[in-house]
Amino acid sequence: MCIFCKIVAREIPADIVFESINVLAFNDISPQAPTHVLVIPKWHHENAAELAAQAPGLLAEIVSVADQIAKERELDGYRLAFNTGESAGQTVFHAHLHLLGGRALGWPPG
Repeated sequence: MCIFCKIVAREIPADIVFESINVLAFNDISPQAPTHVLVIPKWHHENAAELAAQAPGLLAEIVSVADQIAKERELDGYRLAFNTGESAGQTVFHAHLHLLGGRALGWPPG
């Protein structure tokens, strides 16, 4: 079982900021911006492409939840990022959306 599945199962604690039947969102333990929230499906999908292929409605819900959190935190802009694959920086192979904001974000990233 991956670390995010263990968080969903409450086997590992997390600073949860949102939960629904399908989605869990929690603060990143190594934030890269003042707001750095991970938004994940409660069911295991290895990456964003797999999630889109198997559950496109859930992918849309994850993006909607990120937008809701950004509005609640009154962010004037934010970045959404999925890392897909090790060379892109994915370290947990459970689809997760990074919501980043609260400071100016440079481009290109990384």
